[in-house]
Amino acid sequence: MTTLTHRGRRVEGRNSDKKPDSEEDAADRDLNEDDPDDSKDIRLTLMEEVLLLGLKDKEGYTSFWNDCISSGLRGGILIELALRGRIRLEPLSLRKKRLLERKVLLKSDAPTGDVLLDETLRHIKATESAETVQTWIELLTGETWNPFKLQYQLRNVRERLAKALVEKGILTTEKQNFLLFDMTTHPVSNTSEKQRLVKRLQESVLERWVNDPQRMERRTLALLVLAHASDVLENVFASLADDKYDVAMNRTKDLLDMDPEVEAAKARGTEMIWAVLAAFNKS
Repeated sequence: MTTLTHRGRRVEGRNSDKKPDSEEDAADRDLNEDDPDDSKDIRLTLMEEVLLLGLKDKEGYTSFWNDCISSGLRGGILIELALRGRIRLEPLSLRKKRLLERKVLLKSDAPTGDVLLDETLRHIKATESAETVQTWIELLTGETWNPFKLQYQLRNVRERLAKALVEKGILTTEKQNFLLFDMTTHPVSNTSEKQRLVKRLQESVLERWVNDPQRMERRTLALLVLAHASDVLENVFASLADDKYDVAMNRTKDLLDMDPEVEAAKARGTEMIWAVLAAFNKS
């Protein structure tokens, strides 16, 4: 699991290199519920935003030491599908009260137009018995000992997301030689789009901080959770001055330390977000 780092422990490394909505109402509105000044920007999925945050701008690849981003991207797929009204958690019951005990249910199999999302929808629809959020993250990542369930693994997710960002004009494609092999990389070509994304997240915990996750825009809340789970949160705050960096990190830590069970119960439209955080907290 990822950890939040304070700047004092990484200076050397840096120098070197409204009313609660129902789940149905939230799903119908969330895809277009971004910040008011964001309406003219390119629309990205949560997975594309996480990958963009993780990519080195000039090199065009994620850190070789990041072993969290693969599962983080799968968690992003589940949240994106929930926000688009395609899946939901099964209702609370006396036997299944906790987020990680409740199964993921198909709400609608209508295509989203996104290849990864639609592939995941087909997998969820094809399962004989429903699975939990944590199990789906493991299945989509390929981390299962059951050979009969390897068919649910999503392959080449990072490369497919990168190609989607190339098509949207944010990344470009290059070939780089690494002594013994060539590797396809995707440097950032539209730096303003990445800067906009970073600025939005920085402002959400600084100038526009509300100290209440229920009042946060859902996609921003989801992205903070996913950036943490994917170990790319440091990239969001690295450009801040030391005092603002500490404030941003402390507020984000407070947010991520909240009890997912308690927060999910306050507004059903955020249940999948908190369930994904609970899954990563447990792993």
